[in-house]
This record gives sequence, C-alpha cells and structure tokens, in this order.
Amino acid sequence: MHQPSSLASLSSVVRLTYLSLLGLLLLLLAGPLLALDARYTDADGDLVADAPTDSEQWLDPSTLVFAYTPVEDPSVYAEVWDEFLTHMEAVTGKRVQFFPVQSNAAQIEAMRAGRLHISGFNTGSNPLAVNCAGFVPFAMMASEDGSFGYEMELITYPGSGIDEVADIKGGKLAFTSPTSNSGFKAPSAILKSDFDLVAERDFEPVFSGKHDNSILGVANQDYPAAAVANSVLRRMMAREVIEPEQVVSLYKSQTFPTTGYGVVYNLKPELADKVKDAFFSFPWEGSKLQEEFKQSGEAQFIPITFKEHWEVIRKIDAANGVSYDCK
Repeated sequence: MHQPSSLASLSSVVRLTYLSLLGLLLLLLAGPLLALDARYTDADGDLVADAPTDSEQWLDPSTLVFAYTPVEDPSVYAEVWDEFLTHMEAVTGKRVQFFPVQSNAAQIEAMRAGRLHISGFNTGSNPLAVNCAGFVPFAMMASEDGSFGYEMELITYPGSGIDEVADIKGGKLAFTSPTSNSGFKAPSAILKSDFDLVAERDFEPVFSGKHDNSILGVANQDYPAAAVANSVLRRMMAREVIEPEQVVSLYKSQTFPTTGYGVVYNLKPELADKVKDAFFSFPWEGSKLQEEFKQSGEAQFIPITFKEHWEVIRKIDAANGVSYDCK
C-alpha cells in the first residue's frame, strides 16, 4: 500500500534494522542496572540524584525551560501547556519557555547538559532520564479519584488478516522508539514471555519514532500492527485524528504509570520547591490541560516517587536486559 509522504519521509530516517537500534540502545545503556551516573549521588537511597550540597553548583536561570515528552505534534502541545506555564511564571517569578523536543534522546541530552530544567518524561524514558540526566520526578497526572496510568495495546486495522496476537508472526510490527515503555520495551517482554514471539526471529520490527506515527500508520494501513500507549490512542480519537473503526485492539496490558514530571537535580532547591507548588496548585477547571487530557481520564497532578511508582517499569527493563549507565 502507498505510504503517505510524511510517513515515507520518516521511514527513510528511522528504518534502521532492529539489531542496529538495539545495539545503539545497549551502547547507551551499558552498565550496572539502576546505577546513577558517576556525576550524581544518592545518599538517601530514593534512587534519584541528590541536590548538590555546594550552592555554587545550583542552577538559578532567569528563564526556566520546560519540555513535554515528544509523543505527538509539539505545536499542538505548546498551546495546551500555555496556561500552565503562565501559572508557573506567576508562582516562580521566572519566565518559563516551552521547548518542543523531537525525540527522547534530545530531551535527555538537553537536561543532562543543563539546558532543560523542568520536564515530563514518558514512562519508558523516565529511568534513563533519572540515571543519566539527573531527573527528579515528583508528579504525575491522575483522574479525580487519584487513579492513574495507561495500558500498552497491540492494534491492527480491520481486514488486516491479523485476528489475534499469534497472527503477527511472519509480518511486521511497528514499535515507536527503543526508549519507550509501551512502544517497545513492554511489548517486547510480553510478546516473548506470553506468546513466544521474538523480533527478527518471528516478525519484522519497524520503528515509527512516535506513538501518533504508529497509530496513523495502522489507521492508514501502512503498518499491519503496532504497539502503542492507549492514552495517546484515546486522545487522537477524541480529536478525530482517526476514527475508532479504523483500528482493532488485539491485546491490552496491565496498567503502567504515565508521564512523570519533575526537575533537574541541581535546580536551586528554593526554586525547585516553587516549581512543585506550581504543579500542585494549578487550577485545572476550564483549562486547556483539562480539555486535552480529560480524553485519557486525567484531571489533576498527584505526587509520586520514582522508587515506588516506576518499580514495574524497572522490572520490565530488567527482563529486557536494559541498564542505565550513560558512558
């Protein structure tokens, strides 16, 4: 089937072989599981970097830079986050700038280099951001009753010839990127353990770059199947980017934590506290955030810890042989 020009352009960039992508991932992540990079310390054992004891090492920028995980079109989310960033400016007394990142790798590198101060990292890249970039997550979106999370779904399109997960064998399956939990790591572990399906051996893996690309690829019948986060799928349906009848769900996983929000470890502690206050005092009612994220059930920010809420993700990474050293 003819591939849309946007997907064709993307494919020319991201259609590396599975082994090349996996090799790059393992090169980035080679080292002891859960070991913080050598530049960080964790004296309290909470698995995230401690703030420097030397105030000379604190960051106190005149402009705070915020990034949202590169799940969908950055231009859409710049507007969605505009009211929130205005609120953060009022709370912190700082100018706040939205930084539209194009990839998880660019987002992590920006924070590691000190150019990104506040961010939402997606589920799968959270551990890498914590261990390699000094990310300290403290908040997550949740519903009004405090419940949270999303599921990984394997999807296909009607008439694809794939009626159950086993039918993926011999064909192609679209992943998003090697750092994504629901777009790569979780489905890889689940397909192997529950269905004895292994990429390259049993099916050809392709990489779309983002969840919306995978979803559009299936809806437009360019990919026979894909592994995606169903929170993104629901939002795209709500915005009528795709129609519900364009996709069929083959499998839904257990619930995973969603995007984790936090700051870089060496942000001036007083300023970091104000950033936290901005998250937990933001008035959701009538906001653009509410309008966008109500489609996937979120209605507030709740406090979280990396040690507790990302335990299941660290277990999935361990099952996949993933570690987090950045050298």
